[in-house]
Amino acid sequence: MVLQRNQPVVIFGTASQGEKITVSFDRQVLRTMADAQGNWKVSLKPMAANAVGQDLVIAGENTITLHDVLVGEVWLCSGQSNMEYQMRKLAKLSAPEKDAYFPKNAVEEANNPNIRLFLVRRKSLARPNGQYNGWAVAQGAALRQFSAVGYFFAKNLQEELDVPVGVISSSQSGSRIEPWLPEQALREEPYFHGKELTGDPGKFFDTMIAPLAPYTMKGFLWYQGESNVFLQENISYAYKQKVLIESWRKLWNDNNLPFYFTQIVPFLYSLDEQGKERMARTVLPEFWEAQSLLLQLPHTGRVTTTDLVDHITDLHPSYKWEIGRRLALQALAKTCHKPIEADGPTFQKVRLKGGKAHVYFDHAKGLHARDGKSLSCFEVAGKDGIFVNAAAKLKGDMVELTAPSIKKITEIRFAWDEAAQPNLVNEAGLPALSFRSNNPYQKLKLN
Repeated sequence: MVLQRNQPVVIFGTASQGEKITVSFDRQVLRTMADAQGNWKVSLKPMAANAVGQDLVIAGENTITLHDVLVGEVWLCSGQSNMEYQMRKLAKLSAPEKDAYFPKNAVEEANNPNIRLFLVRRKSLARPNGQYNGWAVAQGAALRQFSAVGYFFAKNLQEELDVPVGVISSSQSGSRIEPWLPEQALREEPYFHGKELTGDPGKFFDTMIAPLAPYTMKGFLWYQGESNVFLQENISYAYKQKVLIESWRKLWNDNNLPFYFTQIVPFLYSLDEQGKERMARTVLPEFWEAQSLLLQLPHTGRVTTTDLVDHITDLHPSYKWEIGRRLALQALAKTCHKPIEADGPTFQKVRLKGGKAHVYFDHAKGLHARDGKSLSCFEVAGKDGIFVNAAAKLKGDMVELTAPSIKKITEIRFAWDEAAQPNLVNEAGLPALSFRSNNPYQKLKLN
Protein backbone atom coordinates (compact mmCIF):
# COMPACT_ATOMS: atom_id res chain seq x y z
CA MET A 1 0.00 0.00 0.00
CA VAL A 2 0.93 3.69 -0.08
CA LEU A 3 0.51 6.18 2.76
CA GLN A 4 0.20 9.90 2.05
CA ARG A 5 3.40 11.90 2.43
CA ASN A 6 3.91 15.25 4.16
CA GLN A 7 0.73 15.25 6.21
CA PRO A 8 -0.67 13.41 9.25
CA VAL A 9 -1.73 9.88 8.29
CA VAL A 10 -4.73 8.25 9.94
CA ILE A 11 -4.49 4.53 10.70
CA PHE A 12 -7.84 3.10 11.79
CA GLY A 13 -9.73 -0.10 12.41
CA THR A 14 -11.96 -2.06 14.75
CA ALA A 15 -11.34 -4.14 17.88
CA SER A 16 -13.12 -5.26 21.02
CA GLN A 17 -14.47 -2.50 23.23
CA GLY A 18 -11.64 -1.17 25.38
CA GLU A 19 -8.97 -3.23 23.61
CA LYS A 20 -5.53 -1.60 23.74
CA ILE A 21 -3.97 -1.01 20.30
CA THR A 22 -0.35 -0.26 19.39
CA VAL A 23 0.57 0.98 15.90
CA SER A 24 4.21 0.96 14.77
CA PHE A 25 5.56 2.43 11.54
CA ASP A 26 8.59 4.43 10.40
CA ARG A 27 10.08 4.66 13.91
CA GLN A 28 6.77 5.90 15.28
CA VAL A 29 4.92 3.97 17.99
CA LEU A 30 1.38 5.10 18.84
CA ARG A 31 -1.06 3.70 21.39
CA THR A 32 -4.81 3.99 21.71
CA MET A 33 -7.90 2.12 22.92
CA ALA A 34 -11.00 0.98 21.04
CA ASP A 35 -14.10 3.00 21.95
CA ALA A 36 -17.51 1.76 23.05
CA GLN A 37 -18.39 0.87 19.46
CA GLY A 38 -15.08 -0.92 18.92
CA ASN A 39 -13.61 1.75 16.64
CA TRP A 40 -10.09 3.10 16.99
CA LYS A 41 -7.69 5.35 15.12
CA VAL A 42 -4.33 7.01 15.51
CA SER A 43 -2.54 9.66 13.49
CA LEU A 44 1.05 9.20 12.34
CA LYS A 45 3.15 12.33 12.14
CA PRO A 46 3.90 13.61 8.60
CA MET A 47 6.50 11.55 6.76
CA ALA A 48 8.65 12.25 3.72
CA ALA A 49 8.16 10.13 0.60
CA ASN A 50 9.83 6.74 0.90
CA ALA A 51 10.06 4.12 -1.84
CA VAL A 52 11.62 1.56 0.51
CA GLY A 53 8.94 -0.81 1.77
CA GLN A 54 8.40 -0.94 5.53
CA ASP A 55 6.21 -2.97 7.87
CA LEU A 56 3.12 -1.41 9.41
CA VAL A 57 2.41 -3.37 12.61
CA ILE A 58 -0.94 -3.14 14.40
CA ALA A 59 -1.01 -5.05 17.69
CA GLY A 60 -3.84 -5.69 20.11
CA GLU A 61 -5.15 -9.05 21.25
CA ASN A 62 -3.87 -10.19 17.86
CA THR A 63 -1.20 -8.70 15.58
CA ILE A 64 -1.60 -7.62 11.96
CA THR A 65 1.55 -6.89 9.96
CA LEU A 66 1.22 -5.15 6.60
CA HIS A 67 4.40 -5.56 4.54
CA ASP A 68 5.98 -3.40 1.85
CA VAL A 69 4.22 -0.15 2.80
CA LEU A 70 5.47 2.94 0.92
CA VAL A 71 4.99 6.66 1.51
CA GLY A 72 4.04 8.96 -1.38
CA GLU A 73 0.92 10.35 -3.09
CA VAL A 74 -2.55 8.82 -2.68
CA TRP A 75 -5.53 9.72 -4.90
CA LEU A 76 -9.10 8.44 -5.24
CA CYS A 77 -10.68 8.15 -8.69
CA SER A 78 -14.41 7.62 -9.15
CA GLY A 79 -17.26 7.89 -11.65
CA GLN A 80 -19.04 5.65 -14.12
CA SER A 81 -17.96 3.45 -17.02
CA ASN A 82 -15.34 5.72 -18.58
CA MET A 83 -13.52 5.90 -15.25
CA GLU A 84 -14.07 2.20 -14.61
CA TYR A 85 -12.77 1.36 -18.14
CA GLN A 86 -10.25 -1.41 -17.52
CA MET A 87 -6.63 -1.57 -18.63
CA ARG A 88 -7.17 -5.01 -20.17
CA LYS A 89 -9.28 -3.43 -22.94
CA LEU A 90 -6.30 -1.56 -24.41
CA ALA A 91 -4.81 -4.72 -25.90
CA LYS A 92 -7.95 -5.25 -28.01
CA LEU A 93 -8.09 -1.75 -29.46
CA SER A 94 -7.19 -0.61 -32.95
CA ALA A 95 -4.68 2.21 -33.21
CA PRO A 96 -6.32 5.58 -32.48
CA GLU A 97 -6.64 8.12 -35.26
CA LYS A 98 -5.49 11.22 -33.37
CA ASP A 99 -2.55 10.12 -31.26
CA ALA A 100 0.78 8.67 -32.31
CA TYR A 101 1.26 7.39 -28.78
CA PHE A 102 -0.72 4.19 -28.18
CA PRO A 103 0.11 2.13 -25.08
CA LYS A 104 -1.57 -1.00 -26.42
CA ASN A 105 0.72 -3.27 -24.38
CA ALA A 106 0.84 -1.15 -21.24
CA VAL A 107 -0.11 -4.02 -18.94
CA GLU A 108 2.67 -6.29 -20.20
CA GLU A 109 5.18 -3.44 -20.10
CA ALA A 110 4.31 -2.26 -16.58
CA ASN A 111 7.27 -2.79 -14.23
CA ASN A 112 7.12 0.07 -11.73
CA PRO A 113 6.72 -1.18 -8.13
CA ASN A 114 6.27 2.40 -6.97
CA ILE A 115 2.73 2.50 -8.40
CA ARG A 116 0.18 0.76 -6.19
CA LEU A 117 -3.52 0.11 -6.85
CA PHE A 118 -6.60 -0.48 -4.72
CA LEU A 119 -9.74 -1.54 -6.60
CA VAL A 120 -13.00 -1.10 -4.71
CA ARG A 121 -15.40 -3.79 -5.81
CA ARG A 122 -19.08 -3.07 -5.38
CA LYS A 123 -20.21 -3.81 -1.81
CA SER A 124 -16.80 -5.21 -0.87
CA LEU A 125 -16.21 -2.44 1.66
CA ALA A 126 -19.65 -2.79 3.17
CA ARG A 127 -18.82 -6.25 4.54
CA PRO A 128 -15.19 -6.18 5.70
CA ASN A 129 -13.83 -9.64 6.45
CA GLY A 130 -10.80 -8.56 8.47
CA GLN A 131 -8.38 -9.11 5.59
CA TYR A 132 -6.99 -5.86 4.22
CA ASN A 133 -5.67 -7.30 0.98
CA GLY A 134 -6.96 -4.90 -1.62
CA TRP A 135 -3.65 -3.20 -2.46
CA ALA A 136 -1.44 -4.52 -5.25
CA VAL A 137 1.55 -3.45 -7.31
CA ALA A 138 0.47 -2.07 -10.70
CA GLN A 139 1.13 -5.14 -12.81
CA GLY A 140 -0.40 -8.43 -13.91
CA ALA A 141 -3.99 -9.31 -13.02
CA ALA A 142 -4.40 -6.36 -10.64
CA LEU A 143 -3.50 -3.87 -13.38
CA ARG A 144 -5.61 -5.60 -16.04
CA GLN A 145 -8.73 -5.03 -13.95
CA PHE A 146 -7.88 -1.48 -12.92
CA SER A 147 -9.10 1.89 -14.22
CA ALA A 148 -7.05 2.96 -17.25
CA VAL A 149 -7.55 6.64 -16.42
CA GLY A 150 -6.47 6.01 -12.82
CA TYR A 151 -3.38 4.07 -13.85
CA PHE A 152 -2.15 6.57 -16.44
CA PHE A 153 -2.76 9.39 -13.98
CA ALA A 154 -0.57 7.55 -11.47
CA LYS A 155 2.06 6.72 -14.08
CA ASN A 156 2.44 10.35 -15.17
CA LEU A 157 2.41 11.62 -11.59
CA GLN A 158 4.99 9.08 -10.44
CA GLU A 159 7.35 9.78 -13.33
CA GLU A 160 7.15 13.53 -12.77
CA LEU A 161 7.42 13.56 -8.96
CA ASP A 162 9.62 10.47 -8.53
CA VAL A 163 7.72 9.35 -5.43
CA PRO A 164 5.44 6.34 -4.88
CA VAL A 165 1.84 6.85 -6.02
CA GLY A 166 -1.17 4.92 -4.81
CA VAL A 167 -4.53 5.13 -6.59
CA ILE A 168 -7.86 3.92 -5.23
CA SER A 169 -10.52 3.26 -7.90
CA SER A 170 -14.17 3.22 -6.85
CA SER A 171 -16.43 3.42 -9.92
CA GLN A 172 -19.60 1.82 -11.24
CA SER A 173 -20.63 1.48 -14.87
CA GLY A 174 -23.86 3.24 -15.83
CA SER A 175 -24.16 5.14 -12.56
CA ARG A 176 -25.66 8.60 -12.25
CA ILE A 177 -24.06 11.12 -9.91
CA GLU A 178 -26.76 10.76 -7.23
CA PRO A 179 -25.62 7.40 -5.79
CA TRP A 180 -22.15 8.86 -5.12
CA LEU A 181 -23.33 11.55 -2.72
CA PRO A 182 -25.16 11.29 0.63
CA GLU A 183 -28.94 11.63 0.44
CA GLN A 184 -29.21 13.94 3.43
CA ALA A 185 -26.69 16.39 1.98
CA LEU A 186 -28.68 16.50 -1.25
CA ARG A 187 -31.88 17.23 0.68
CA GLU A 188 -30.14 20.04 2.55
CA GLU A 189 -28.95 21.79 -0.62
CA PRO A 190 -31.35 24.75 -1.10
CA TYR A 191 -31.61 24.20 -4.86
CA PHE A 192 -33.37 20.87 -4.26
CA HIS A 193 -35.80 22.01 -1.56
CA GLY A 194 -39.28 20.90 -2.60
CA LYS A 195 -37.95 18.78 -5.47
CA GLU A 196 -38.35 15.02 -5.72
CA LEU A 197 -35.02 13.21 -5.41
CA THR A 198 -34.40 10.34 -7.83
CA GLY A 199 -31.41 8.22 -8.81
CA ASP A 200 -30.84 6.36 -5.51
CA PRO A 201 -28.89 9.03 -3.59
CA GLY A 202 -26.33 7.50 -1.24
CA LYS A 203 -26.36 4.01 -2.77
CA PHE A 204 -22.66 3.95 -3.67
CA PHE A 205 -21.60 6.68 -1.28
CA ASP A 206 -22.58 4.48 1.66
CA THR A 207 -20.89 1.31 0.36
CA MET A 208 -18.03 2.43 -1.89
CA ILE A 209 -16.91 5.88 -0.64
CA ALA A 210 -17.71 6.34 3.06
CA PRO A 211 -15.89 3.15 4.19
CA LEU A 212 -12.67 4.51 2.63
CA ALA A 213 -12.57 7.44 5.04
CA PRO A 214 -10.54 8.54 6.87
CA TYR A 215 -7.77 6.86 4.80
CA THR A 216 -5.45 9.81 4.24
CA MET A 217 -5.16 10.95 0.63
CA LYS A 218 -4.17 13.93 -1.46
CA GLY A 219 -7.24 14.42 -3.61
CA PHE A 220 -10.06 13.18 -5.85
CA LEU A 221 -10.49 12.50 -9.58
CA TRP A 222 -13.98 12.38 -11.11
CA TYR A 223 -15.15 11.20 -14.56
CA GLN A 224 -18.93 10.90 -14.81
CA GLY A 225 -21.93 12.55 -16.41
CA GLU A 226 -23.09 10.46 -19.35
CA SER A 227 -26.09 9.01 -17.48
CA ASN A 228 -27.17 12.48 -16.37
CA VAL A 229 -26.84 13.96 -19.87
CA PHE A 230 -29.23 11.29 -21.12
CA LEU A 231 -31.67 12.86 -18.64
CA GLN A 232 -31.03 16.28 -20.25
CA GLU A 233 -29.60 17.80 -17.08
CA ASN A 234 -27.58 20.98 -16.90
CA ILE A 235 -27.71 23.38 -13.95
CA SER A 236 -29.20 20.73 -11.64
CA TYR A 237 -26.11 18.57 -12.25
CA ALA A 238 -23.85 21.43 -11.21
CA TYR A 239 -25.59 21.61 -7.84
CA LYS A 240 -25.39 17.83 -7.44
CA GLN A 241 -21.67 17.88 -8.17
CA LYS A 242 -21.27 20.74 -5.70
CA VAL A 243 -22.95 18.57 -3.04
CA LEU A 244 -20.68 15.67 -3.96
CA ILE A 245 -17.48 17.71 -3.69
CA GLU A 246 -18.47 19.30 -0.39
CA SER A 247 -19.69 15.98 1.04
CA TRP A 248 -16.52 14.11 0.18
CA ARG A 249 -14.38 16.86 1.66
CA LYS A 250 -16.53 16.85 4.80
CA LEU A 251 -16.20 13.07 5.05
CA TRP A 252 -12.41 13.42 5.06
CA ASN A 253 -12.60 16.51 7.27
CA ASP A 254 -10.59 18.60 4.82
CA ASN A 255 -12.25 21.41 2.83
CA ASN A 256 -9.08 21.88 0.78
CA LEU A 257 -8.86 18.43 -0.81
CA PRO A 258 -8.34 18.92 -4.56
CA PHE A 259 -11.13 17.73 -6.87
CA TYR A 260 -10.31 17.41 -10.57
CA PHE A 261 -13.02 16.33 -13.01
CA THR A 262 -13.13 15.21 -16.63
CA GLN A 263 -15.68 16.61 -19.06
CA ILE A 264 -17.33 13.84 -21.07
CA VAL A 265 -16.53 13.53 -24.78
CA PRO A 266 -18.61 14.50 -27.82
CA PHE A 267 -21.34 11.93 -28.49
CA LEU A 268 -24.67 11.78 -30.34
CA TYR A 269 -26.89 12.00 -27.29
CA SER A 270 -29.62 13.61 -29.42
CA LEU A 271 -30.34 10.40 -31.38
CA ASP A 272 -31.86 7.19 -30.04
CA GLU A 273 -30.92 3.68 -31.18
CA GLN A 274 -33.19 4.03 -34.22
CA GLY A 275 -31.59 7.34 -35.24
CA LYS A 276 -34.61 9.41 -34.19
CA GLU A 277 -34.10 12.73 -32.43
CA ARG A 278 -34.81 12.56 -28.68
CA MET A 279 -33.22 15.80 -27.50
CA ALA A 280 -31.53 18.94 -28.79
CA ARG A 281 -27.94 18.76 -30.04
CA THR A 282 -27.04 21.48 -27.54
CA VAL A 283 -27.81 19.41 -24.42
CA LEU A 284 -24.18 18.29 -24.11
CA PRO A 285 -22.54 21.74 -24.39
CA GLU A 286 -25.14 23.08 -21.95
CA PHE A 287 -24.06 20.31 -19.56
CA TRP A 288 -20.39 21.26 -20.01
CA GLU A 289 -21.31 24.90 -19.37
CA ALA A 290 -23.14 24.13 -16.15
CA GLN A 291 -20.41 21.79 -14.96
CA SER A 292 -17.82 24.53 -15.42
CA LEU A 293 -19.50 26.45 -12.60
CA LEU A 294 -17.78 24.01 -10.24
CA LEU A 295 -14.54 25.88 -10.87
CA GLN A 296 -15.93 28.52 -8.51
CA LEU A 297 -15.22 26.10 -5.68
CA PRO A 298 -11.66 26.21 -4.35
CA HIS A 299 -9.11 23.61 -5.37
CA THR A 300 -11.01 22.34 -8.40
CA GLY A 301 -9.92 21.76 -11.98
CA ARG A 302 -11.36 20.50 -15.25
CA VAL A 303 -10.07 18.39 -18.11
CA THR A 304 -11.48 18.95 -21.60
CA THR A 305 -11.81 16.02 -24.02
CA THR A 306 -13.40 17.38 -27.21
CA ASP A 307 -10.39 16.12 -29.19
CA LEU A 308 -10.31 12.63 -27.67
CA VAL A 309 -12.87 10.68 -29.66
CA ASP A 310 -12.51 9.16 -33.13
CA HIS A 311 -16.19 8.35 -33.67
CA ILE A 312 -18.98 10.32 -32.03
CA THR A 313 -21.08 7.17 -31.78
CA ASP A 314 -18.55 5.79 -29.29
CA LEU A 315 -19.56 6.49 -25.72
CA HIS A 316 -16.34 4.86 -24.45
CA PRO A 317 -13.48 6.24 -26.56
CA SER A 318 -10.03 4.79 -26.17
CA TYR A 319 -7.88 7.78 -25.23
CA LYS A 320 -7.80 6.99 -21.51
CA TRP A 321 -4.02 7.41 -21.38
CA GLU A 322 -4.35 11.04 -22.47
CA ILE A 323 -7.17 11.74 -20.01
CA GLY A 324 -4.99 10.31 -17.25
CA ARG A 325 -2.13 12.55 -18.39
CA ARG A 326 -4.34 15.64 -18.41
CA LEU A 327 -5.63 14.88 -14.92
CA ALA A 328 -2.01 14.52 -13.84
CA LEU A 329 -1.31 17.96 -15.32
CA GLN A 330 -4.07 19.37 -13.11
CA ALA A 331 -2.53 17.79 -10.03
CA LEU A 332 1.00 18.79 -10.94
CA ALA A 333 0.11 22.41 -11.69
CA LYS A 334 -2.51 23.12 -9.03
CA THR A 335 -1.62 20.78 -6.16
CA CYS A 336 2.12 20.32 -6.61
CA HIS A 337 2.58 23.86 -7.96
CA LYS A 338 4.71 22.87 -10.95
CA PRO A 339 5.18 25.69 -13.52
CA ILE A 340 3.25 23.92 -16.31
CA GLU A 341 0.08 24.62 -18.29
CA ALA A 342 -2.81 22.35 -17.31
CA ASP A 343 -5.79 24.05 -18.97
CA GLY A 344 -6.91 24.66 -22.52
CA PRO A 345 -7.90 28.10 -23.85
CA THR A 346 -10.86 29.32 -21.78
CA PHE A 347 -13.25 32.07 -22.90
CA GLN A 348 -12.55 35.34 -21.12
CA LYS A 349 -14.46 38.06 -23.00
CA VAL A 350 -15.62 39.23 -26.40
CA ARG A 351 -15.55 42.70 -27.90
CA LEU A 352 -18.17 43.30 -30.58
CA LYS A 353 -17.33 45.86 -33.27
CA GLY A 354 -20.02 45.88 -35.92
CA GLY A 355 -19.31 42.99 -38.23
CA LYS A 356 -16.33 41.77 -36.20
CA ALA A 357 -15.99 39.99 -32.88
CA HIS A 358 -12.70 39.89 -31.02
CA VAL A 359 -12.53 36.89 -28.70
CA TYR A 360 -10.07 36.75 -25.80
CA PHE A 361 -9.04 33.67 -23.83
CA ASP A 362 -7.29 32.72 -20.64
CA HIS A 363 -4.57 30.05 -21.00
CA ALA A 364 -4.05 31.43 -24.49
CA LYS A 365 -0.28 31.31 -24.92
CA GLY A 366 0.57 29.94 -28.34
CA LEU A 367 -2.92 29.63 -29.79
CA HIS A 368 -3.00 27.59 -33.00
CA ALA A 369 -4.97 25.00 -34.94
CA ARG A 370 -3.79 21.53 -33.98
CA ASP A 371 -4.31 20.23 -37.53
CA GLY A 372 -2.92 23.26 -39.35
CA LYS A 373 -6.30 24.04 -40.91
CA SER A 374 -8.61 27.02 -40.46
CA LEU A 375 -10.07 27.39 -36.99
CA SER A 376 -13.36 25.51 -36.70
CA CYS A 377 -16.60 25.54 -34.69
CA PHE A 378 -17.00 29.31 -34.23
CA GLU A 379 -20.47 30.77 -34.91
CA VAL A 380 -21.92 34.27 -34.78
CA ALA A 381 -25.44 35.72 -34.78
CA GLY A 382 -27.04 39.09 -35.37
CA LYS A 383 -30.16 40.62 -33.82
CA ASP A 384 -32.34 37.83 -35.24
CA GLY A 385 -30.48 35.30 -33.08
CA ILE A 386 -29.79 32.95 -35.98
CA PHE A 387 -26.26 31.54 -35.80
CA VAL A 388 -24.09 31.02 -38.86
CA ASN A 389 -20.56 29.68 -39.28
CA ALA A 390 -17.90 32.32 -38.76
CA ALA A 391 -14.50 32.79 -40.35
CA ALA A 392 -11.95 32.80 -37.54
CA LYS A 393 -8.51 34.39 -37.79
CA LEU A 394 -5.78 34.29 -35.18
CA LYS A 395 -4.31 37.64 -34.21
CA GLY A 396 -1.75 36.83 -31.57
CA ASP A 397 -3.62 35.40 -28.62
CA MET A 398 -6.94 36.80 -29.86
CA VAL A 399 -9.37 35.35 -32.40
CA GLU A 400 -11.24 37.61 -34.82
CA LEU A 401 -14.60 36.42 -36.12
CA THR A 402 -16.50 37.61 -39.18
CA ALA A 403 -19.41 36.38 -41.31
CA PRO A 404 -20.40 38.03 -44.61
CA SER A 405 -24.13 37.72 -43.89
CA ILE A 406 -23.93 39.38 -40.46
CA LYS A 407 -23.41 43.13 -40.56
CA LYS A 408 -23.60 43.56 -36.80
CA ILE A 409 -22.63 40.66 -34.57
CA THR A 410 -24.53 40.46 -31.28
CA GLU A 411 -23.68 36.96 -30.04
CA ILE A 412 -21.00 34.32 -30.52
CA ARG A 413 -20.57 30.71 -29.56
CA PHE A 414 -17.93 28.03 -29.94
CA ALA A 415 -18.20 24.25 -30.22
CA TRP A 416 -21.88 24.55 -29.31
CA ASP A 417 -22.93 21.16 -30.57
CA GLU A 418 -22.66 17.64 -29.17
CA ALA A 419 -20.54 16.53 -32.14
CA ALA A 420 -18.19 19.52 -32.15
CA GLN A 421 -14.50 18.63 -32.17
CA PRO A 422 -12.81 22.04 -32.52
CA ASN A 423 -9.16 22.38 -33.50
CA LEU A 424 -8.17 25.43 -31.42
CA VAL A 425 -5.44 24.56 -28.90
CA ASN A 426 -2.77 26.41 -26.95
CA GLU A 427 0.98 25.94 -26.81
CA ALA A 428 0.52 22.92 -24.51
CA GLY A 429 -1.70 21.26 -27.11
CA LEU A 430 -4.75 21.44 -24.83
CA PRO A 431 -8.11 22.11 -26.54
CA ALA A 432 -10.26 25.20 -26.09
CA LEU A 433 -13.46 24.81 -24.09
CA SER A 434 -16.90 25.32 -25.61
CA PHE A 435 -18.75 28.52 -24.66
CA ARG A 436 -21.50 30.95 -25.62
CA SER A 437 -21.40 34.67 -25.00
CA ASN A 438 -25.00 34.72 -23.70
CA ASN A 439 -24.31 32.19 -20.96
CA PRO A 440 -27.37 32.43 -18.66
CA TYR A 441 -25.32 31.25 -15.67
CA GLN A 442 -22.37 33.61 -16.01
CA LYS A 443 -23.37 35.58 -12.91
CA LEU A 444 -24.59 32.61 -10.90
CA LYS A 445 -22.67 31.85 -7.69
CA LEU A 446 -22.73 28.22 -6.57
CA ASN A 447 -21.18 28.91 -3.18
